[in-house]
Parts: sequence; C-alpha cells; structure tokens
Amino acid sequence: MNPERHRLNAALSSAAALTWVCTGDSITQGLVHTHGERTYVDHLHELIRGDMSRIHDTVINTAMSGWRIVLLLEDFERRVARWNPDVVTLMVGTNDCSDAGLFPTISAEEFGASIGAFVRRVRDVGAIPVLQTPPTLDVQHAPERARIGAFAEAVRTVAVRENVILIDQFARFAKLGGDDLTGGLLSDAFHPGAAGHAVLAREIAHELGLRPVAERDRVLPDLDQRARSGQVMPADAVSEQLSP
Repeated sequence: MNPERHRLNAALSSAAALTWVCTGDSITQGLVHTHGERTYVDHLHELIRGDMSRIHDTVINTAMSGWRIVLLLEDFERRVARWNPDVVTLMVGTNDCSDAGLFPTISAEEFGASIGAFVRRVRDVGAIPVLQTPPTLDVQHAPERARIGAFAEAVRTVAVRENVILIDQFARFAKLGGDDLTGGLLSDAFHPGAAGHAVLAREIAHELGLRPVAERDRVLPDLDQRARSGQVMPADAVSEQLSP
C-alpha cells in the first residue's frame, strides 16, 4: 500500500482533527457552472464533517478561476501552506493545456514537472498530496484545449513516479460521459455542472475511503442520484458504472 494512503487511513481512524485543502482552477472553485447547486468540495464537506462525524475537521477550498499550476506554485504559501494542511488535493490541467490565451503554451512534460514540484512542496509542509486528473471536456467546442488527454496522462505519470495517491477523474468522466458531455456532466464545454460535481465527489470519496458512520449514509446515495440525473444513458446503466 502507498505509505501515504496507509497514513491517511490511520488518520481517518483517529479522532484527531484534520485540515483538508482543495485547490486548483475554476472547476474546483465551483462558481457559476453549478447554477446554485453544490460543488464537489461542498459535498466532501458534508460527507466528512456530517456523515463521517468528523466535526472538528476543516475543509478549505482555495481554488481560483483561470489558474494554472505555475500560479499555484507562485502563490503556494497563501493557497496551501498557511492553512497547515494534513491533506491537499490538486486538480489542474484544463487551463494549462490551452494553446490560446494570455499564458505561454507549455508542453505536457513541462506541466508534469510543475506538478511534481507541487507534490514535493506539499510533502515539505507535512501534508499528504492527492492528485486528480482533470475531467474530460467537449473538444469540439473547446478546440484550444484539445491536448487535455496528454495533460491528464502527465498527472498519472507524476503520480506513479512520486508514489502519490491519484484520483483519475478523466477516466471516470470518459467512462460515464459518452458523446454528450455538455448535456450531462458538463455545464459548458469544460466546466462540470451539478451532476459532474457529484461524480467528482463520489470518485474522491471512493478512492480516499471516506465512509459514513454506521447510523448515517446520506451523502453517498445522494451523489449517486445527482450523478444519474445528469446522465444521458439509462439510470440502471449509470448505477452499474458508478459502482466501484
């Protein structure tokens, strides 16, 4: 077992309070495109502090719309270190892969090098890093982000090389979304809507072993229902694919 996964499991079995920092770009920030519904960080907050009865834990969202990994590294003290985190989740790549806009175009290899630097800085502050691949997107309507698959693969490569816990959101979205992501998991060409955020939260909960206490199990079934509501495939097929 990954030693940090073992460490996380031990921490979740303890009553000691944990501080969770979730950072990234507009997908994690979660404004606008959920249309007033909960973001994946909101769902995790209720799961951790509600259903898991970890009331003394703190869940913090420091993501910024439009940001790339280089900006997160430049502002690491404010976005991560100042909170003295125990667990740090990172999801970036949707902006980094763009070859249009204000920022210079970078390669997937350069992106991966910066992801590796972020992992090392998280470990330097004593926290457990958790990497997420960015979700899939509608390349037809966001052609400037057509390299998203290569950037997701760069995150996977870093996770293997640095032995980091990985949540492969790209793979899960690709499995669930089919050919009609804009009418299901996404609100526009690349921002997940409410159903997409439910899928993101459920995948994190599964991969990190976030489980409710015996007398409570509200959030996970709700996430399944929310994910189904955004799918274009039959509900029974979605339920089968959502199962771990």
